[in-house]
Amino acid sequence: MRRPPTLKTIEAFASVQGEGLRQGEPTLFVRLAGCNLRCPFCDTKRAWRGGRRRTVAEIADEIRKLRRGFPARWVCLTGGEPLAQDIGPLVRELRRQGLFVQVETNGTFEPGPSADWYTVSPKPPAYMFHPGFRKKATEVKLVVSRGLAAETVRAVRRAFPPAVPVLLQPQSNAPWSRQKAMQLLQEASRQGLENIRVSVQLHKIYGLK
Repeated sequence: MRRPPTLKTIEAFASVQGEGLRQGEPTLFVRLAGCNLRCPFCDTKRAWRGGRRRTVAEIADEIRKLRRGFPARWVCLTGGEPLAQDIGPLVRELRRQGLFVQVETNGTFEPGPSADWYTVSPKPPAYMFHPGFRKKATEVKLVVSRGLAAETVRAVRRAFPPAVPVLLQPQSNAPWSRQKAMQLLQEASRQGLENIRVSVQLHKIYGLK
């Protein structure tokens, strides 16, 4: 007998999307376990490893239960790195429920499943990403770490279509990072780069999960 598809998960919860262009919108989150990168500024290091293996049916059932008290239309698959596992069966099941699916990824894996929204966040030191995301990315997010340089912002901006916004997200909303984000934005403007914006982590401001 064929075994049902499973995923290693950390948690599922209801909140609002705190980052990016969907900021403030009611969202159900599924945090998956495991990541191929080890960014020092990561704020979810607990998702690097471990997790509990659950069937796609179990995860989808938990989402149904969460929606009873929080009727969101979006589910965000995050991590860790969600594309390190085969999320295709879960994406298809969630869309069968009439939900929209957002995937937050570092972009190093192929963008296989047909999600409705891809948030691509290339990471240092190389800021590499799978070329398939040039057409798949809905938005691009750069964490404003101490090592993020104007040259990197320029290279990432030019790597994606002009209509795809590049968001400069301060690291953990730290004052030094907010100041640097503004400096990078000003430098990008002087270079004639367009559709670059400064962002925040709204959920941390509001004290949400």
